This record gives sequence, C-alpha cells and structure tokens, in this order.
Amino acid sequence: MLCHCGFQCVALLTLFLCPCRGNFTVPKLSESNMGFGVLGVFLGLLLEVSTHGPHDLNLMEFSEPGIFNYSTLLLSEERDALYVGAREAIFELSKKNVTVRNKKVQWKVTANSMNMCTLKGKSKERECLNYIRVLQAVDDTRLYVCGTHAFQPQCDYLYFGNFSLQGKPEDGRGKCSFDPSQIFTTVMVDGVLYSGTAYNFLGSEPIISRYSPTQSLLRTEYSTSWLNEPSFVFADVIREGENRADGEDDKIYFFFTEVSVEYEFFGKLLIPRVARVCKGDLGGQRTLQKKWTSFLKAKLVCSMPELNFVFNVVHDVFTLKGTDQRDTVIYGVFTSQWGNVGLSAVCAYDMKAVEEVFSKGKYMQKATVEQSHTKWVRYNGITPAPRPGACINNQMRQQNINNSLHLPDKTLQFVKDHPLLEDPVLPIGNGPRLITKDVNYTQIVVERVQALDRNIYDVIFTGTDKGVLHKSVLFRGQVHIVEEIQLLKNSEPIKNLLLSSESLYAGSDLGVVQSPTAFCGRYSLCEDCILARDPYCAWHPRTARCVNIFDPASQTLRGLIQNLTGDADVCPSGRDQHRVMVKPGSSAELPCLVHSNLAQVIWKSNGSVLTEASRFHLIAEYGLLIYSVAPEDQGYYECWSMEWASAAGKNFSRLLAGYTLTLDLPPRPPHQAGHVVTTTLGSHEASSTHAAEGKVEMERASLTSVLAPPSFTETVLLPSSPQTDLPLTPPPSSTIKFQPKPNLLPTNSRVPHPDSRDPSAEYLQHNNTAALLFLFLLFFLLFMAALVYNCYMQYLPAPCLRLRATLLGSPKSAHQPEYRACEAGLIETSAIDKINMTEQLTKNGSQTTQNLRALRDTGYETEPECGNGRIPSLSFGDDSPSKEKPFDVDCGSQDIQYADADPDP
Repeated sequence: MLCHCGFQCVALLTLFLCPCRGNFTVPKLSESNMGFGVLGVFLGLLLEVSTHGPHDLNLMEFSEPGIFNYSTLLLSEERDALYVGAREAIFELSKKNVTVRNKKVQWKVTANSMNMCTLKGKSKERECLNYIRVLQAVDDTRLYVCGTHAFQPQCDYLYFGNFSLQGKPEDGRGKCSFDPSQIFTTVMVDGVLYSGTAYNFLGSEPIISRYSPTQSLLRTEYSTSWLNEPSFVFADVIREGENRADGEDDKIYFFFTEVSVEYEFFGKLLIPRVARVCKGDLGGQRTLQKKWTSFLKAKLVCSMPELNFVFNVVHDVFTLKGTDQRDTVIYGVFTSQWGNVGLSAVCAYDMKAVEEVFSKGKYMQKATVEQSHTKWVRYNGITPAPRPGACINNQMRQQNINNSLHLPDKTLQFVKDHPLLEDPVLPIGNGPRLITKDVNYTQIVVERVQALDRNIYDVIFTGTDKGVLHKSVLFRGQVHIVEEIQLLKNSEPIKNLLLSSESLYAGSDLGVVQSPTAFCGRYSLCEDCILARDPYCAWHPRTARCVNIFDPASQTLRGLIQNLTGDADVCPSGRDQHRVMVKPGSSAELPCLVHSNLAQVIWKSNGSVLTEASRFHLIAEYGLLIYSVAPEDQGYYECWSMEWASAAGKNFSRLLAGYTLTLDLPPRPPHQAGHVVTTTLGSHEASSTHAAEGKVEMERASLTSVLAPPSFTETVLLPSSPQTDLPLTPPPSSTIKFQPKPNLLPTNSRVPHPDSRDPSAEYLQHNNTAALLFLFLLFFLLFMAALVYNCYMQYLPAPCLRLRATLLGSPKSAHQPEYRACEAGLIETSAIDKINMTEQLTKNGSQTTQNLRALRDTGYETEPECGNGRIPSLSFGDDSPSKEKPFDVDCGSQDIQYADADPDP
C-alpha cells in the first residue's frame, strides 16, 4: 500500500500520526427522506470500501519453500550481489533483481548436535536448527559465516569462487548467539571480528569481545558495572584518519539497551547506552589482562524535555558517514519501555558530541549507603593520568606509552571500577527529529541526497513491526514524511534494512523484498510531485511526468521542476471538469481522489463552502455524495485541496475536480398556443391577457407550490409570444440553493417548456402517489393473508369458526348435533328437564358422565365447553352464582368437613 503523505500526514515533531482514512459523517434525516437517506448511506459505504485497498508497487520478492528467517543481509557493491543468511541456507542474489538466485549453499545441523539440543529442552522443529546470524566479508575471496547450530554456535569460511563452506567449523561462542531469537551485533574491521553477545548457553554472561587470527581474545569483565543484561543492536567503526593531528586510534562503538544501575526504580529500568573501545587495545599487563582497557559507556538521551517523557529503548542505529568521519551523524529509533504509550521516535546525534562525552565526561562510582545499599554517584576525586579509557595518542607516545600494555596500573584499576560516565549524549536539537504514534519502528537506514538546488538532504527510511516503510526527509531541522509503503504483505516485522545506491532491501522471517528508493511515477500531477517534497523526484513539463532525477534516462532531461519547500505555484494551472446528469430524486456521486494524507479537502457548491451539516450532502473521504437530488442541488461543484506548506510558510490550495450537476427531466407533452404566462411558485399571482387561461394557470401554480420548493422560480413560455429568458434567483436561505450561471449551464440546456407546474415536482408527485397506492395494496394483502391464516388455524373467536365450518365443513361430523345444540343454548332448558336430568344423574352417574362428556365434545380443542368459557355447575338454578363466579363451589348441597371435627362415632 502506497500512502502518499505529500501533504504531510504527520505534523513535524508532533505526537500523532494522522490516519490515512478520513471522517465519515452521516447527516440527520427527516422522516420523508429516510428512504433516500438509507440509500445514500449505503452508497456512501460502497464508496468508502471501493476506494480502499493496497496499491501494486511492483516490489521484487525472494523466498524458497521450507526456508525461513531471512534476517541476515550483506550487500557487496563490488560483486553486485546480495548475500542472505537464512535458516540452514545461505543465498547469493542479484543486487539489481533479488528474484534471481545466483548461488546457494546449505548448512544443516548434525544428528548428534540435534539430540544434544533436544536433551536440553529445546524444540527440535524450531530451535534446534542452524540459523545463520553472521555474514561478514573477510577479504575479496571469502565470507565469515556463523550460525546458532542447535544452541552450539559454530563459524566457518564461505568462499566466493565455488560458493562452498571450508568445512572446518570453529567454536562460535562469543561471536554468535546461542538462541535464534536473541538480539546481538557484529562488525568486521580489517579482518577482525568485534561482537556483542552472550557467551554461555543461558545468556547470563554478556560480553563485548574481539576475535583475531593473530591476536588473543579480548573481552569485557563479567560485572554488572560493565554490562547489566544488555540487548545489543548495532556496532560500527569510526576511523580517525591518517592525517589526524593527535594521532588517535580508530574506535568501535556499540549501541545497546541495558538495565540501569545508577537510577533507583521499583522495577528494572532500561537505559539506552553507547559504549566505546579502541581498535588497538591489547589489554593490560597485570591489571585487566585480556580485558578491554579502553571500555567506557555513556547514556543516550532521546526525550521530550517539555513533557518530561523519555524514550528509553533503542531498537536500531545507523551511522551516516560523511567525507570526514568527524562529520558522522548517528540516527537511532527509540520506543518507550512501557508499550502502552505507543510512541516511536527518531533521534540524531553528532559524533563530535559523542567524542566530547568520552574524552571529557565525568565518571561515576559506587557508594555504599547505610552499609546495605549501593548507589552510583559522581566521582569528584582526582582522575589518574593518562585519562582512563582513552585511546593511545601522540601525547601518550611522548610518555613512552605506545600501547595499552604500557599503561600504569592506577589508570587500569580506575577504568575497571569506573566504566560508566555521568555526562549523557544529547541529541541534535535537544529532542527527537520525528515522533509517531501507534507505530513501532524496528529498523532505520539513512542516505544523503543532493537535490536540484545543490543542497544535500538526509533521507530517512524506517521500518516498522507491521512491515511498513516510512520515508522521510530532513529539511531545515525538521522532518517531513514523504510516503508510507507496505513492503511486506503479511504485516510481519522488518528485521533488517539495507540501502544501496538504487534500491532498498528488507529482510523478514518469510523472505527478502527489494524496493526502489523513490516512487516518482506514482505522482500523476505536478502538484503532487512538488508537494511530496521528495529529493529524488522532479516534474518534467514537456512529458508531464514525475521522474527520478538519479535515473540515467532523466539525466539528459532539461527544465525539471523541483521545490522542496512545497511551493507548488510553479506548476501550470489546470482543472478537471465533468458534467453529471441525474434524475430527480436519485443520488449523485462526485469522486475526488486525494493521494495525500495531509491534504484537507474542501467542497464548494456555486462558490459556497459545503459542510458536513449541509442538507442532503454526505461528504465522504474520497468524494461527495448527494442523495435525493432536488432542483436546488443543481450547479457547479468544486473539490479543493488545502495544505499548509510549513517550509514555504503559506497555505497552498488547488482545484482537484469540478462537476456541473444538472437534472435529467422527463419529456414534456405538446403545449397549446397561447400567451406568455409568468408564474412564481410559492405565490398565487399570475398575469395573462385572458381571464379564463389565467385562472387555469393560477390553479396549476397553487397546486405546484405545494410540491415544489418555495425558492425555485420557474419561467413558462408559450409559443404565441417571443421567447424570453428570465433569471432564476432564489431567495436567501441557509440551504445552498441553485444559482445557475450562463457559462456553467450545459450546451444542450433549453428554456423550460410552457407548463404551469414544475416537471420535477410533477415527477415526484406521480411517484409518491404510486408508492402510496402500492404500499396500501401490500398492507391490505398482508392483512387478509394473516386473517385467513389465523382463521384456518382456529386462532380466532366463534364467528370465524362458524364461517370456517360453513366453508370447509366440520372435521368431525359425528359431533355436529352437539355443537349446534350447544350454540343454540340447550343449557337454558326448562326447570323440569333440569330436575329430570339431576335425577337421572343420581340413578346412573357413570352413564350420565359419559353422556355429558360426549355432549361437550365439539371436535375443537380450542372451543370453550358449551358455557361460553364457564365451567358448568352442579346446581342448575337460573340465578346460580356459578354464572357470575364459575369457580365457586356449591356448598349448599354438600356437608362441610372441618379438619378439627370429631370423627363420627
């Protein structure tokens, strides 16, 4: 995904990286327009979805099935090759096209080493393999290669000629990490390997060591004063040069994060450090034998002093070297120890400031407080001479101290006890160059580019843990993010970044990706090319293309336009205009694609600015949606892009697109001959030479005034009089009204046909009537279907059941006489019949009970039992209380037995 930030999605030195997605606001809808409102929202969501998606960047990728962890990269400009160290394999790829694999060699773990690794509790499928972690060029004929080798690190030489290993592995402890996931660093200086890693299986013995074929091993002390749980990220050599007046030695700098020893904290407080050793260090004669005599370390500061916020974890460092090594600038990416903050920062350090701290900084020492607690404080005593930790220079040589073996024990003992400096290394500008929110930077590389104005600019490439690459440019002390590129498809972390003169290489667990340093061809407009402020890109007016100024084909072009201040006024003016014709009541979509995250889009209608509260307008991220288009929505719409050019010190605005919106009205019926009649909708005035025709026109105008907007003025022309154009001037209103201009109307537009009613209003009236009729019929049919269904399912009262029985017949014909008798009211018979029935019940109770059950059985389970919902009582009196209280018990015909009554004798 290419997310062009030419309009700067990140304000300089701010805390927030604005999202690449815009606000999506839905205005309030009235009930009459709810249908069109839902349709508009749906179309708006379609617009939102259709305009998002990754761009095809045509990146080149390399990977092989079954091989992972392509995290070790080495670029060879002389051999035009990229060397990749992966899991149990080493590749030689073409530098110009990484998809071309030149050579490959495999280095697998032996069965014995695999078994020993599994016995130590490590995973056979993942950890007990050989991860190639070190690739360093020794000379023109071979590479020095190291791998974890099932938690038993080994190293060997790889020859360029036949691209094969020497086959004589040596111990890799102190050169390569045991654990494939452990972070460490190495650098090869004149055939000597310097490394910062753990020396044992558990990782509890961190060391900074030097391995040389001609010299003995040199390393740091196993002391928390020297190294306290460090995590090494980078190492490099800074050469002093042969013409240096003081004759000082070259130095190797190590960058890491360790647990603080000088600050009191409730937990483990992490501190970013920079440590230094001298290339010619040989150790001490008696004190610090085979140990560094020049080891010193200082704190790296990357913070926001105004907010008292500190970035205390360094993830990667890049040394940007100039013609003079003293002009070197160190760039680092930092985050906070507390991940919930979600901030990343880029800080830059001047090498002169670093050397100033190491050569003149104050030392710290341990102090015991209350005989139980150790605290680090500043050392205020007399510093021994020569200065502890200093490299051999001409002044020492004049004192017959030609190497570290000649240093006095007092100086060596002081350095052993005081390796920490109090003075910190402050960043350039006393603050970060760039701060981003919700982004975790993992890697950084920097390149110096000379633009067309002959000035040199630092271009910063930072990789994130989501596979995203940010490209930024440093301009007048401020950082401007040029673009954001999704390098890795799976959003995995970028574990290594390498930069060549033409391409950028990113290594990850799943493969290697090659990307150009600039995507100038993506800018199709001159304004985009200039506002991107990319030192690589310039606009060529003749071909109307944005070209890379470093491409060989672009070297011969003349008249290129480039302005890193972001002033796009040098571009030729131009606008994109379209005509849009829609039917009344439908929706109109006016797209306006903005390639920048930093541009503020402004829509205008007939010169007036639209807001999100405008009636019937839905302003989306990539366009304007007008739903339920009415006559007053006609006119000219403009999409403007606004950006604050901080470098140029002014606002820059440009027209992105223009649209002329008109209504597609239905054809009108043939008109009758007559006179000119002018009707103003909303009033009941009409003028005509004939009273009868005027009366008819008045009635039509009155009817139309209800349907048409009151601010729309219509001119009706009858063919019997000369054709006259009258302006359509709406009254002032809070809603943007139609104000047609002669030069903005379409060429095929005509004067409205003579009629007393607005055609759009007539169209809407017809549609509303048909819609209401259709809804009425639909609800009527649904009601009838529900009524029939409930009647059929016997859910309705007796009248419906009788109707159903009449139409369909009784399902149980044997009980029809009882049903009719029950409905006829056989219960209300004469008193004699009731007495006889009572006597008959007394004589033959069982037979009578069966007869009553047969009498009540009507064949319908839902029908009340012959009493209109009341339970028949045994006392069949005319005014029996059972008619009013069906659940009362006839106590008169029964003897009441009390619970405490005496039993019968």
